[in-house]
Amino acid sequence: MRQFADVEELKAAIGEILGESEWVTVTQEMIDRFAEATGDFQWIHVDRERAKASAFGTTIAHGFLTLSLIPRLLDRVYHVGKVAARLNYGCNKVRFTQPVPSGGRIRAQIRLADVEDTPKGVRITSEATLALEGSDRPACIAELIAVVIPEGA
Repeated sequence: MRQFADVEELKAAIGEILGESEWVTVTQEMIDRFAEATGDFQWIHVDRERAKASAFGTTIAHGFLTLSLIPRLLDRVYHVGKVAARLNYGCNKVRFTQPVPSGGRIRAQIRLADVEDTPKGVRITSEATLALEGSDRPACIAELIAVVIPEGA
């Protein structure tokens, strides 16, 4: 994990790949719990028998489940010290380029695109590319924005 003492030190890394997370398995239990939380019970996610006959041969994770795993993976790539709070601000671009099958493993590569001071904190833009084990294509590519509030601000 890459460590930055504070936001000022992070600014020096703009444009760099900060690292990769470890692999995380997307289990059927995770998919089922996401379906319960969101009410999205589309058969390709939760009906194991029907999904066996699909083009994927198994159930697949919801795209938004894949996206929602990025903060978990990002937290294992880098850490910024002297931060009181970190808030999700949004996404500029998100593409689901390859479905994640139940039992598939993903990991994130994080590139720091920008760090900007704002009246409400510091806006961090990063690009996350989620690799899918065994695939040449990534599962997801997303440009994420977070706002961090430095300690004492």
